[in-house]
Parts: sequence; C-alpha cells; structure tokens
Amino acid sequence: MAWQAMDIREQRVRFVVAAWRREKSLTELCREFGISRPTGSLWIKRYAESGLAGIAERSRRPHHSPAQTAWELEEKVIALRLRYPDWGARKLEVLLRREGVQLARSTIHRILLRYEMVEARDRRSLAATRFEREHPNQLWQMDFKGPKNWPQPVGPLSVLDDHSRYAIALQATGKLEGELVRRQLGQAFERCGVPEAMLMDHGTPWWNWQAFSGRTQLSLWMMRQGIRLRFSGVAHPQTQGKVERFHGSLQRALDRRGGVAGEPQAWLDAYRAEYNQLRPHEALGTQTPASVWQPSPRHYHPNPPPWVNPQGARTLKVDCQGTIDLKGRRWRIGKTLAGEQVLLEQVQQRWLVFYRSTLVREIDPQEQPSTIVESWRNDQKPTQQM
Repeated sequence: MAWQAMDIREQRVRFVVAAWRREKSLTELCREFGISRPTGSLWIKRYAESGLAGIAERSRRPHHSPAQTAWELEEKVIALRLRYPDWGARKLEVLLRREGVQLARSTIHRILLRYEMVEARDRRSLAATRFEREHPNQLWQMDFKGPKNWPQPVGPLSVLDDHSRYAIALQATGKLEGELVRRQLGQAFERCGVPEAMLMDHGTPWWNWQAFSGRTQLSLWMMRQGIRLRFSGVAHPQTQGKVERFHGSLQRALDRRGGVAGEPQAWLDAYRAEYNQLRPHEALGTQTPASVWQPSPRHYHPNPPPWVNPQGARTLKVDCQGTIDLKGRRWRIGKTLAGEQVLLEQVQQRWLVFYRSTLVREIDPQEQPSTIVESWRNDQKPTQQM
C-alpha cells in the first residue's frame, strides 16, 4: 500500500512511532513515507505539543467507519503503547479496563498490528508451568543485571520476591562490592522485613570461588539474620527464573524507552514503582505485585541476638583455621565461619553441619573430608528460634 493512499491519520501515527524508535534518520523516514523533511518535523513537533490529537487534527478520515474500532479508543490504545512500549495487549487491556474502557485483548492486539507496533520478538507464548513459593517472603531472588544499555559498568542490583514478583530493591550500585550490597540489603530489610531464604548465583560478592566454602563476609552477614542461603546451579540461570525474567522486562524498557536519561537511580526508582504498583503481571492473574506482596513479619536486627539452637543439639566451634574436630578428625568448614558455632545433625552415618538456619556442609566419616552442599539441599534445616 502506498503511503499516500493510506488514511492520513494512520500515516502520521506510523511516522511518529518510527521516528520515536530512532531506527532510521529523519531524512530516510521522510523519504520512505513520501513526505518532505519540514512536514516530518512538523508532525514530530505537533506530537510533542499535543500528543496524538496534534498529529491527527487535519485528518480526512470519514466520520463513521463501522468495520473499525472508533478512533477515540484506538487513540487510547496507541497512547498507552507509546507510554509503555514494552507492554503487550494483555497488560494494556488491564490498564484500559481500569480507566473504564472495555476492549478485547484481540482487538487491542489488532490495533497494535495495524500501526506496526508489535515486533516479532513480542509474539511469544506464555510458559505452561510456573513454580513459586506459597507465601510472600519465603524466598527472595537476588542478582545483578547485565550492563547492556546501562550507563554504569555494572548493571542494577535486583531483589525480587519469589511468590509475588514484588521488586524489593532495584539499585544502581555501579560496583560488585559486598559492602555496597550489604548496605542496600540492610535498607531493604528495614523497609520490608527479613525473608526466610535468599537465592543467588555463584557470583561476586556473595560467593568466592577461591574460598573452600565459597561463602563471603556478605553471606555470613545474611546468615546471621537467620536467612537460609541457597545458590543456583552453576551455568543454570533458569534456577533464578523470576529475577531473570524481571531483568528481561527491564531490558525491554531500556531498549524501547530510549535508555536512561539523567540520574540512573531516579530512573530505577520510577521503574520499580511502575512495575510494583501499575504494571499488571500475567502470572498473578493481571494483579500487580504490590497487591499480592506484604511485608515480612521477621524484623531486621542490625546486631542480631545470639542464635538459639534446639535443646540438646550438638554444636562445635569453628577454629581460626576454619575447621572442626569430629570423630578424631579435622574437617574443613571454611575460614569465613572462624569463631562461629555450628550445629551438627546426624543422618545415618553422615553429619549435616548448619550455621544458624543454613546448611553449609555434609560430613561422611567413611569418605574424604566434607563435601560442598548443593543448593537443592538447603531446604534441610534445624528447628530454630529467634
């Protein structure tokens, strides 16, 4: 279809959308749409001043078109898509319904297709099966996003609640430093309470491949809060599927909204508020994460009280070399826990070693010294009291 034969209003909308995407220069776009550069600049100027009404004010489209959705409704759909270019028809349907506009998801999708506002990568099927914790704050997932299209060498730090997908924290630390992460987590614990467990990958600053146990001072600080630490499988990012999908949504927003303008943290704060309180989440039945999440009843203690192990439990102190004496042999636990008390629970011939609520070692006296505990075994924990 030649551009000149199209509805003029539709032509202008497509032109503004193409200009907004910045995929081509203004000269190339004007040549493609068969208009002069001054005309193209005028349409962009009118849109900046008056939105869609400005570029549509001289339309020659018939007043009545029974076979097509009323322009006023199309205008609402297009305006929302331009405002949230990384949202699809499902989410736009929810926002329109909140405004009292009833449009079928298929109708919204056809409008987006008609104005070429749907990219091939957006046409994907939903996951057939999802796994999540039953209640908020049973598990938080934490990771750093990659730095693609980010103005700092390290992408934002994200902390996400597994059950509600609520973004607990989204911070531009700029560095992979344990103290920076500890400070941000402390603020998150103050606001939101303390989770029962946290899931992370084998990365800096919560894991150290050079240490025997792998754990760092940041890991120790989290364990002192009574948080069970779990680590995803090596080279298996799907273990942290929810935070990975969150990063995918964040990346689409960065790509389609022109990147970060101004202070990175201000951009993240605005995105986090939008994600938690406005954006419908399909995995939650189009509810928002904020409507499903609630603060944890477990309070944060900057100086945690002594840990109370079950009465009669066997405990040992980790020496300065990071070892314990069991059955006449020295077993390495890790220098990170030097000076700390660990609890031992016997299961058949093996011993499970816990620090507070986190399983840190398994010892089999019939084999070589203790083996590193895999993440899926961290659900084993002793009875504890705060």
